[in-house]
Amino acid sequence: MIKAVDLVRRLEDNISLALVGKAGPVRLAVVGLLARGHLLIEDVPGVGKTTLAAALACSIGAGFQRIQFTSDMLPSDVIGVSVWEPKRGEFVFKQGPLFTNIVLADEINRTTPKTQSSLLEAMNEAQVSLDHSTYPLPRPFMVLATQNPREYEGTFPLPESQLDRFLLRLRIGYPETADEKEVLRGTVAPTSARLQPVLTVDEVLELQAAAEEVRAEDSVLDYLVALVAATRRSQLLSLGVSPRGSLALLRAARARALTDGRDYLLPDDIKELAVPALAHRVMAKARLGAAGAGSVDGEAAIRTIVQDVPVPR
Repeated sequence: MIKAVDLVRRLEDNISLALVGKAGPVRLAVVGLLARGHLLIEDVPGVGKTTLAAALACSIGAGFQRIQFTSDMLPSDVIGVSVWEPKRGEFVFKQGPLFTNIVLADEINRTTPKTQSSLLEAMNEAQVSLDHSTYPLPRPFMVLATQNPREYEGTFPLPESQLDRFLLRLRIGYPETADEKEVLRGTVAPTSARLQPVLTVDEVLELQAAAEEVRAEDSVLDYLVALVAATRRSQLLSLGVSPRGSLALLRAARARALTDGRDYLLPDDIKELAVPALAHRVMAKARLGAAGAGSVDGEAAIRTIVQDVPVPR
């Protein structure tokens, strides 16, 4: 555990050289990596979404590809295409940009559902199927997708089935005044590409394996199940968390415990990750209040449920 904590701290500190003052989002990104998950980053332009993805890749010496999604992009532009080779007399698969370790799917909601769905198998199985053949993706493999939650013109909202494939949803937010001043002074690493690797890919794979071995006592599992069950009967939600969501929260919680140097889960691991792991998997419904029609979003509903469900002693 001591070695794991040291590796995690080195990774977080290195990423923070490029994304200053954002310890929370950096920790969530590391948790997502250790849990073999994918991240959905929802935020306004210019707050560091691309920087976070590139810094994560540079810090572990991994391959990195940025895919700028547009409305005219085809699935073959993402996963690759089979090309006829006259000299060989057969079709040869030419890999697309998806065949790397860290993929930044920039503005994923600007491409069509057909192209969005081309990521589903890759995110779920770490492989791509084409023309009756299956091609494994490199390990580790992680997708960080971005979208602007305030700009809807010309976008294709992600369906619930695809949202459910993202382990965590996070927001970076605007920097604090002092941190932004440091950025303006130029004391922050200007580009993540200048970062030096502090972990190897093999060390990342070891951390991922260690995270899977974190113990979960029955009392903690009962607490997790109670939270999920509460989302399914909540009057605030029209769609609760699926079993895939339960497994996702457990995986993320195990990775969080490892980043804290523990080989066992605490209820706090579940509580801290309930919103980023579950809020994008539920659907809130409009409700009538004292002032008339109103609504509650998924994050607010999950926070309410976390407050209402008792924590095991």
